[in-house]
Amino acid sequence: MESNMAYLEVRGVNVSVDGEQIVKEVNLKVDKGEVVALMGPNASGKSSLSYALMGHPKYKIDKGSAFLDGRDITQMKPDERSRQGLFLSFQNPFEIPGVSISNFLRTALNSHSGKPIDIAEFMNLLREKMAMLKIDEGFSERYINEGFSGGEKKKAEILQMLMLKPKIAILDETDSGLDIDALRIVANGINSIARGGTGVLVITHYKRLLDYIKPSRVYIMMGGRIVREGGPELINHLEKEGYEWLNKD
Repeated sequence: MESNMAYLEVRGVNVSVDGEQIVKEVNLKVDKGEVVALMGPNASGKSSLSYALMGHPKYKIDKGSAFLDGRDITQMKPDERSRQGLFLSFQNPFEIPGVSISNFLRTALNSHSGKPIDIAEFMNLLREKMAMLKIDEGFSERYINEGFSGGEKKKAEILQMLMLKPKIAILDETDSGLDIDALRIVANGINSIARGGTGVLVITHYKRLLDYIKPSRVYIMMGGRIVREGGPELINHLEKEGYEWLNKD
């Protein structure tokens, strides 16, 4: 499978956790520069799918394959998937005491490019992206997520995304814990990177973030399966009817 387009394609993927099947026969696709929403109630398998795609060892892909820019990443280690251009923003980001955001990002960029980035170039890029997210410059010297508020953690994740410029970004409930101002700022960052060609898969329960980033396609997941695919009109339907209407079909 070859393509000049950077995209994510998931084909018939099953995922199990500790021997229990959580995700069942999932097919989805995110094109270059496209924003796609994956919605569903709690415990529907959305986060499990995202962890499996990123290569978390606890989440096993038992069947099916995932392709990134035409390359099968199913057997790759997480760091290989990252270098290939896959990014995951965690729902609950981890604290890493003793590692500053700036050092982490510089190391990550060096790893992705295979050569050291010029310090002045790095700092200019970092300041530019922090300004976009309305983050104080001193933020970059703080240890990753240590003592961060919920909103600061989410902004730090989006900052990583903007700096790394992945081919595909999977954002797992990035809108949780954000007030309305932070939500708009984060949405601006997502729209900016999508305009630059990154495909974005947004995992969320709610409409509010999707009012700002306008996905072109929506998948609804329930019971580990994709039960509906459609356009943005599905979002308004969910807002009015919830998920119960899908059980009536």
